[in-house]
Amino acid sequence: MTTSDMVRQLCEKENISLAELCRRIGQSPQNFNKKLKRGTVSFDEMMAIAEALNVGYEQAFLLPGGERLSAGKEV
Repeated sequence: MTTSDMVRQLCEKENISLAELCRRIGQSPQNFNKKLKRGTVSFDEMMAIAEALNVGYEQAFLLPGGERLSAGKEV
């Protein structure tokens, strides 16, 4: 699943338009749509999305022994 797919699915599940999400994170829909198409949404932007929608987001590496190295915030 691409970042674009994840963001769009999240908006659908949270019953919010992509334009409203953009307003909440302080970006124009045009600019953010370009980032989604290019796949250049940053970690900080993903964290802003999570905060705006009051959901958790994490980015993680799973090591062979089961150890998890992650960045993110759980709600």
